[in-house]
Amino acid sequence: MDIIFGFFKGIYHFALYQPIFNALIILVQYIPGKDFGIAIIVLTFVFRFLTYPLGAQAIRAQKRLSELQPKIKEIQKKFKDKREEQARAVMELYRAEGVNPFASILPLLLQIPLFIVFINIFSHGIQVEQFNYLYSFVARPDLIEPSFLGMVSLNEKNIMLAVAAGILQFIQLKQANPKTKKRQKGEKPDMASMMQSQMMYIFPVFMVIFASRVPAAFGLYLIATTVFSIWQQWFIARKERKTSELQPSQNV
Repeated sequence: MDIIFGFFKGIYHFALYQPIFNALIILVQYIPGKDFGIAIIVLTFVFRFLTYPLGAQAIRAQKRLSELQPKIKEIQKKFKDKREEQARAVMELYRAEGVNPFASILPLLLQIPLFIVFINIFSHGIQVEQFNYLYSFVARPDLIEPSFLGMVSLNEKNIMLAVAAGILQFIQLKQANPKTKKRQKGEKPDMASMMQSQMMYIFPVFMVIFASRVPAAFGLYLIATTVFSIWQQWFIARKERKTSELQPSQNV
């Protein structure tokens, strides 16, 4: 068991911790003021731009899933007491419409390594021993002050950043979930809509609680990545809206 644990720990340090730590140190050395917080924001934006296609795919998949809700409700009514047939019919609908219901999960999974690495880097402060993970071409810094704008220590907990991250998470989820039509009198809400609505409030609260109990570096990262998500959703929606407005004039 110890051998297996050591093997995976080695992979983690080699494939995740070391390259991310080196990228942060390089950014800190070139950023004016050598601000570690700005380095985290820049690295987050670089990572999100590199994974932009996956994020765009997830946003479009979420939109298509929302558009398919009326058809899914019809299937649920048709196979109300036949769960297996209902599941097969829904999957067949996804296949016919070319929708991957799991596409929206992948970008979140890709962000988990950064969550873990940032927490590990800052949980005990920047130690001299950590510089042993620097590549040979990366200059060893004389002094690193893990702070943001000289006011926020990224090694310590910060409730303000945690609350700001939670608010932005709520805005992003609100933006991602389009308004649903009002239910008719006597019509019961479906389970998916209820869960979606509840998660819009539960998830940001959970993130505030979690971010307030870990180093502020995580809260800052969460703010940066959520701001990018809000911009990406707005940009894609704007682009698709312009495309749909041009299509009628092209058909004339």
